[in-house]
Amino acid sequence: MNIKTSSPARLILTALLLAALFLTTSFSCIRYQPRPITVQKSLANYEERRLDSPELGQFLIANHEVDSWPPAVWDLKSLTLVAFYFNPQLDTARTRWAVARAGRLTAAQIPNPVIGPKIGYNSTTPTELITPWIPEVSLDIPIEVAGKRGLRISEARHLSDAARYNILAAAWQVRSTLRQSLLDLYTSQKKLSLLDEQIHLQQELVKLMELKKAAGDVSAYELTQSRLALETSQLDLIEAQKVARQAKANLASVLGLSPEAIDSAKISFDDFEKVTTDIPSGELRRQALTNRADILSSLSEYAAAEASLHLEIARQYPDMTLGPNYQLDQTDNKWAIGLSFELPIFNQNRGPIAEAEARRREKAAGFLELQATVISNLEKSIRNAQAAGEKVLLSDQLLQNLETQKTVAVRKLQAGEISKYDFLNLNLELAAMSLTRLETWLEAQQAAIELENVLQSPLQIKDWIYTLDREAGEAGEAHEDHEAQSQTAATAREKTKDKK
Repeated sequence: MNIKTSSPARLILTALLLAALFLTTSFSCIRYQPRPITVQKSLANYEERRLDSPELGQFLIANHEVDSWPPAVWDLKSLTLVAFYFNPQLDTARTRWAVARAGRLTAAQIPNPVIGPKIGYNSTTPTELITPWIPEVSLDIPIEVAGKRGLRISEARHLSDAARYNILAAAWQVRSTLRQSLLDLYTSQKKLSLLDEQIHLQQELVKLMELKKAAGDVSAYELTQSRLALETSQLDLIEAQKVARQAKANLASVLGLSPEAIDSAKISFDDFEKVTTDIPSGELRRQALTNRADILSSLSEYAAAEASLHLEIARQYPDMTLGPNYQLDQTDNKWAIGLSFELPIFNQNRGPIAEAEARRREKAAGFLELQATVISNLEKSIRNAQAAGEKVLLSDQLLQNLETQKTVAVRKLQAGEISKYDFLNLNLELAAMSLTRLETWLEAQQAAIELENVLQSPLQIKDWIYTLDREAGEAGEAHEDHEAQSQTAATAREKTKDKK
């Protein structure tokens, strides 16, 4: 009789243990948190953005870029941080890195054991003598061999590093696009000013030639040519106004703001005043091959391919499963333990190994191709930048000669030695040379942008590399604590957004 009552007690105890295990697992699970996106809310957030927003000020102060808020003048550096804050391109790169970091968690997970409760019933047992129920519990404990878990972690870490370098590449792309937009805006404003001056001189010349035509001093053809030159300059002015409006819209776009948000902003263009002609090729070559984000990312991808190959080789050795088993067979306690593993008879993982080895060769070839392309583009960009800089120097000399001639011409005009007609023509020649100098200067600036894009770092402002690294995280560090430190700016940004 005691035997009959003890068996149901054991069944109840087993059920309670299973229920406790289920509840423990349920309470430790991560809860789903919905975050819906609506067009109305995202549009409202976009329209509310402005340069003097307090959240943006907190971000810039956290990066030690401004001491007071808002700054009186916006330059290339501060506007780049604005773009880092508002431009969605960096958000996309950060989220991709977050996916890669989550892959590291997946790779580090240890396989869970599997519990298999069973219940049997012996229909031939007299129930008045003993319970016919036969409870059984089995436990499968997977055991990985050959260091597979460590190899998975290594592969995931290198892929995470590659994704982190892509943040740096995205940050540089944003900065490069912003610099181009600022250059376009500055050039269009300078061109508008020069065209206004040229048109004013041409209008005076046309009036003077009309008087000369009436006096018979010039022909109708000469007057017509002057009028055509005036009309051409007026058309150039209209085109320059359109380019200026487009440049402003492009600047607002790369900043992640509406055009109205930058209407009252005072922007400094001092970063465009210098033209580089002395370019050390050897130093820039080393800089490009050691600092470019795509090269560093390619190296990380190659390291991940090596870890993947090592992992596939390790998978030649089958994992084992340890399987202890307990059965209560009608008051008899029965224990068993088993060990199971795959028999590598029909294949020894040769196919995946061959694929992984081919992928490693592919990554190596891709890196060497990228390196050769960077070196070739760098040499071309250096030559273009040097040639463009020399053209600017020559244009400056020609412009200076015309300025000197103008100074002499002013004195001669006052002394009556030259006519106003000759003086206006000299000024028109000077205005045309100023426009030509602007074109050569723009060519030099474009060449500098091209060279910077090959380097993926500025030519003159050395601390830019530190700023971008601080935003994207210093590359090559695998430890999670270092990753957390590298996200200081991004964390500050997310906190300010969460407050909204």
